[in-house]
Amino acid sequence: MADAPERALATPAPTQTDATEARHQARMARKKAVIDQKIAAAKTERGVVLVHTGPGKGKSTAAFGLLARALGHGLRAVVVQFVKGRSDTGEEAFFRRQANVTWVVSGEGFTWETQSRARDVAAAEAGWHAAETALADPTVGLVVLDELNIVLKYRYLPLERVLTALANRPAMQHVVITGRGAPPELLAAADTVTEMRLVKHAFQAGVAAMPGVEF
Repeated sequence: MADAPERALATPAPTQTDATEARHQARMARKKAVIDQKIAAAKTERGVVLVHTGPGKGKSTAAFGLLARALGHGLRAVVVQFVKGRSDTGEEAFFRRQANVTWVVSGEGFTWETQSRARDVAAAEAGWHAAETALADPTVGLVVLDELNIVLKYRYLPLERVLTALANRPAMQHVVITGRGAPPELLAAADTVTEMRLVKHAFQAGVAAMPGVEF
């Protein structure tokens, strides 16, 4: 009996999964090419000024995350807190235990608590003295100026004084400035600006400030 003719092997038709994977790979290849080009073009290495502003929660929190990152790279850091007067925050309790951190609290509480412009200006001046010292020290890799934007908004310090110190700081020193209402001149001088947008906050629903979340 003659052998039956061999059946031609049919090539399987592409499946929907195959097509989706092919589109994904093509899209990611295009994206990688764009990102690789940007990385290759970014050759300058220097200190940067970051501003965290806007009405949303997280401006100081983000700055302290950056502080942890800097410490992980062995940088020495100085934190100057303007306006805020409390010293029971979780971030202060943690970072004061770190050998490479100097922590300065110069505020007496928010402006509606002190009820005294003269006191607020004096506290801002004291904090700025510590900040200027840090901004002139080449051994300090990161300076965190927490709530400085509030000080500038209420004109407790001359803006030009701040801009001059930022411009004249050591070349490799990074600075992060927080607080809502950052002035346009500071935004123009900064390298990176992030605006936090408020979508929803537990306080609006009557939830008290909780330790570990708000302080």
